[in-house]
Amino acid sequence: MNFPASTVYTTMMSPLGMIILSATDIGLSGIWFDGQKHLPNYANWQPSSRNAYLLKAQTSLTAYFAKQTKDLGFAIALDLHTGTVFQQQVWLALLKIPYGRTVTYSAISQYMGAPTSVRAVAGAVGRNPISIMVPCHRVIGSNGTLTGYAGGLDRKLALLQLEGIAA
Repeated sequence: MNFPASTVYTTMMSPLGMIILSATDIGLSGIWFDGQKHLPNYANWQPSSRNAYLLKAQTSLTAYFAKQTKDLGFAIALDLHTGTVFQQQVWLALLKIPYGRTVTYSAISQYMGAPTSVRAVAGAVGRNPISIMVPCHRVIGSNGTLTGYAGGLDRKLALLQLEGIAA
C-alpha cells in the first residue's frame, strides 16, 4: 500500500489496545491496532493532533466503544486510494454491512458479481486499512466460524460482542 508523503497520524487508546489512525489530504486513510498485520511503517508520517479527519475518527471510535453510536464513518471522508481497484470495491462492499450483522466472504463475492473470487475477496478484506469503520470484523466464514482478522481473532470477537453479535 502506498500512502502519500503528506500522510499524518495519531494514536489513541481503546478498550482493545492502542490504535493508530492516519489521514491524507482527502480523508481518513487508516485505523490499525498496534501490532496488526499489514500495519504500514508510519515512521516517516508526521504526527498530528489537529487534523480534522483524525479528530472526527477519534470521537467516533470513542462513542462506538462506549456504545453511544452505531454510525461510525458516514460523516467522515474516507481515502481508500491505497488499495487496488479490486480492493477498493471490496472495502466499499464492507461499508454496506449493517451494525450488528455478519456476512460471509462468499456473500461479498456474490454481491460484487464475482462468485468465484472468494479467496481474492478474503485477501482484500484482510488488507482493509480502515478497521472498525470499514467493518471487516463483520465478515465470517461460510460455516459461521470466525476466520482471519488482521487485528487478531480476540479483537474480532470483542468487536462482534460489542455490537451484540453472539459469536
